[in-house]
Amino acid sequence: MLAEEGKIVEGTVSGITNFGAFIDLGEGKTGLVHISEVADDYVKNIHDYLKDKQKVKVKVLSIGKDGKISLSIRQASVQNKKSVKPAEVDWSTGEDATRLTFDDKLSRFMKESEEKMQVLKSKSKTSGRRGNGFRNKI
Repeated sequence: MLAEEGKIVEGTVSGITNFGAFIDLGEGKTGLVHISEVADDYVKNIHDYLKDKQKVKVKVLSIGKDGKISLSIRQASVQNKKSVKPAEVDWSTGEDATRLTFDDKLSRFMKESEEKMQVLKSKSKTSGRRGNGFRNKI
């Protein structure tokens, strides 16, 4: 079978509705791309993204027992793009952030939050002494 769950295949737009597009996968198989799976952006008008007879790459999301095939253009395009994102580096400490464990990251976050809260609390105490009639409460 040409269409298997998880595979990326090429098809042709055979029909467009207000809720999605039907894609002809060949071998007599047709699947549906729901409007939410057309693009990463909000799709108000599907005609802005697809045209009849257009060739598209789709990912097969599922094949139901009834033979209905659920497809995604959005997920197919994400898999085609190789991630070239560099590793996150915390330049202030010189540490490679990808090597930190969750507990390390949480500990750092809690420490920084506490320091920021102390600064805010000290500012709110002094702002009440200025005599402006307003007190900042945190």
